[in-house]
Amino acid sequence: MKKTLITGAAGFLGSHLVNKFLNKGHYVIGMDNLITGNLKNIEEFIPNKNFEFHNHDVSKFIKISGDLDYILHFASPASPIDYLKIPIQTLKVSSYGTHNLLGLAKDKEARILVASTSEVYGDPLVHPQIEEYYGNVNPVGPRGVYDEAKRYMEAVTMAYNSFHNIETRIARIFNTYGPKMRLNDGRVLPAFIGQALRGEDLTIFGDGSQTRSFCYVDDLINGIYKLLMSDCETPVNLGNPSEISISEFAEEIIKLTGTNQKVIYKDLPLNDPKQRKPDISKANGILKWEPIVSREDGLKITYEYFKSLSIEELNKKEHNDFEKYITR
Repeated sequence: MKKTLITGAAGFLGSHLVNKFLNKGHYVIGMDNLITGNLKNIEEFIPNKNFEFHNHDVSKFIKISGDLDYILHFASPASPIDYLKIPIQTLKVSSYGTHNLLGLAKDKEARILVASTSEVYGDPLVHPQIEEYYGNVNPVGPRGVYDEAKRYMEAVTMAYNSFHNIETRIARIFNTYGPKMRLNDGRVLPAFIGQALRGEDLTIFGDGSQTRSFCYVDDLINGIYKLLMSDCETPVNLGNPSEISISEFAEEIIKLTGTNQKVIYKDLPLNDPKQRKPDISKANGILKWEPIVSREDGLKITYEYFKSLSIEELNKKEHNDFEKYITR
């Protein structure tokens, strides 16, 4: 039985990865300090004899007994809202945390995949974004703590690969959605659905012409698994190239939810990306991967999940002070 460590296991993507690797017959160690993760996301796995959970901050020394075959590093805040609340922790988890996990991979002779992001491209001047593009990032802007942390993560991962000869994989993840997302984490999709469910007007920042490309979580998880099991050591874009403007997306949400809210417009935040669309030629060619779930089908599943949440969760607005960062 393969033994796999997944950091950020109680988060949105981490919890889906736990499910994937348990279903693949792995013994899974989930690790999370719960700063943004939620134990409810993994409670279904607790009775499984092939799963164990460690409440631990990966920015501190990590000790795992016995052999280890794979490491997936998904411990990081993933919302601009969180960057403002916990900027130092955001930087540490992708710097100290990545160092610690690369050291663990070296010690255990394990293969490691790190979760990078489309944010390494910043507000891109190349469209769609290809892996060879170096990005347009403001290191001292409000998004800098996340963007630069992930750029550093990629650099140190490649350094360990070339200097210590450890097996590394880098996934550049574009906007992903699905069940187990935090409803109030500030990103555009859950924000729109939350506003619709509460009967509020949908808020767009900027003129709505900025674009995003949304990938359903099952598709992304399959891509991550294929990348981990591949021989590709350089960064790979994983996302859905189906691009839509924020204004068009707001209309899709209104149609989906059957509500009649208005759309209101506010100023665009500093350094908010105007365009976001992955070029997935590399993933398609090397991994034979491409998304198969349509946005229409994925949104229906996600909407039903959000509708099932409690009234308390639906009405929780923990990030109102940072509303302007809603459009990531």
